[in-house]
Amino acid sequence: MITNKPSADEMAGAEFRKSSYSGGGGNECVEVAHVRTWACVRDSKLMNGPAVAVPASAFAAVIDAVRSGTL
Repeated sequence: MITNKPSADEMAGAEFRKSSYSGGGGNECVEVAHVRTWACVRDSKLMNGPAVAVPASAFAAVIDAVRSGTL
């Protein structure tokens, strides 16, 4: 069981950032924020909407796989 997930308040107060690859309109991307040891991901069009929290190490593994062409 995963414990110590960020609370909704922690995610709402987190500083989300968009990828430099995102379009200029800001509506084509997801945003990511780090809260403690978690990566929080949300839709850039729904800034006040829900966010998904995953362990930062798992998120980093996905990013590495995308960069290497595995995914």
